[in-house]
Amino acid sequence: MTQRLHLVFGGELVDPTKSTFKDVDDIHIVGMFPDYATAYNAWKAEAQRTVDNAHMRYFIAHIHRLRDEETAASATEELGG
Repeated sequence: MTQRLHLVFGGELVDPTKSTFKDVDDIHIVGMFPDYATAYNAWKAEAQRTVDNAHMRYFIAHIHRLRDEETAASATEELGG
């Protein structure tokens, strides 16, 4: 069975219409979660906690999509050797 890991993270953005963090060293790692529902609940809690700051954004990264052993390597991965 494939594991479906999800990373929840966020921080203050330079511009609320973009996804560029103001300070990468200050990114808040909420945690790694075993399924989307759990990750969504963590994301929602952090998003609601910071709702008064329009520059704060939280994201859910689908870690399991980064590496699928049955799919050929991407061109970017090939460049990394």
